[in-house]
Amino acid sequence: MSGRERFWRSRLPDARCTTFSFASKMHAMKIAKDTVVTLKYKVADAQGKLIEANPEPMAYLHGGYENTLPKIEEALEGKEKGFQATLNLAPEDAFGQRDESLVRTIPKTDFPPGVKVGGQLQGRLDDGREHVFTVTKIKGPVVLLDGNHPWAGKALKFSLTVTDVREALPVEIEHRHVHGAHGHHH
Repeated sequence: MSGRERFWRSRLPDARCTTFSFASKMHAMKIAKDTVVTLKYKVADAQGKLIEANPEPMAYLHGGYENTLPKIEEALEGKEKGFQATLNLAPEDAFGQRDESLVRTIPKTDFPPGVKVGGQLQGRLDDGREHVFTVTKIKGPVVLLDGNHPWAGKALKFSLTVTDVREALPVEIEHRHVHGAHGHHH
């Protein structure tokens, strides 16, 4: 009898009936479709200048649910907790090239009072679809809006560390995103 089995047997109400054995190493869950991946990340531009470093981990539903960039999913497929990687992504593999048709100049009178640079507004594209625009400049009687992601057109360097991998809950798969800690809250 191992030391661990003796420890547990001595603490069970009826040690004669039950013994426990422990595997010396538990197998870590691999990242695959319908797993929730929690990771810490940093994003830098191509020159290495830090753009974002969130102290809180983020979680996403892995497997083509569009919760993260496809190249990130591809790099993490089959990996386990503790895996680290640095990915250098071209603009088309990150947030795309800039689309100048998403830059708009709107009369300031069309906006509610208090509109500020950096604010985000829901608007419509030429085809009628809803889209988020960021106020980039207020110049006299006009407001400049940009519907591009702030990192569009930039080559980016992602430093990733997988901090957890778990099986997704059925409701997460149904809703196509993670619930709870580091995920979406309804």
